[in-house]
Amino acid sequence: MTETRLRPTLVTPRLILRPPIIDDMPAWSAYCADPEVMRNNGGVKSRERVFTDFRNSIPLWRQHGVHIFSVLLRETGEWIGRVGPGWNPAWPGRELGWGLASRYWGRGYATEAATACLDFVFDRLAWEEVIHTFKPDHAVSRAVALRLGSMRRGEVNLPPPFDDGVRELWCQTRDDWLRRRMRLDAVPQPA
Repeated sequence: MTETRLRPTLVTPRLILRPPIIDDMPAWSAYCADPEVMRNNGGVKSRERVFTDFRNSIPLWRQHGVHIFSVLLRETGEWIGRVGPGWNPAWPGRELGWGLASRYWGRGYATEAATACLDFVFDRLAWEEVIHTFKPDHAVSRAVALRLGSMRRGEVNLPPPFDDGVRELWCQTRDDWLRRRMRLDAVPQPA
């Protein structure tokens, strides 16, 4: 990980996670205009709404030292999605969410990016717990949550614009994550 004041950059074998920049807007807008992607993320957003959300996220980086990361392919620098921690006082906890442009689904990028973010929020920010919320029919997010080692806690209703039905609530504590990471790190890797 490299870090400048309030601008951490996380690097994984295939990805770069960094705070969004204005150059991300075309790809981020296309992501937010894709009905399949946004079916579980509050619905399709206009380019203007995406820009407003983007502009409003900048103070969150300053206030909390972290917010949603842009996810880039390390090899090409192409923007493929977003992942990261969010803090909204109206939510049931500090959330780690993920979302990728549909053409990048099924390649393990969401799990890889979310793993880097969990390391970051637990190690660097000392969060004690993280939650994930998604619609009950969102099998892909459930699979990612399971791969991360999170556990289903129950159901929750979220505030607008995510108030379009009940969401599953998943969570993981810092201690659970650290125990899991120690087990993974102890597994011999092929040469």
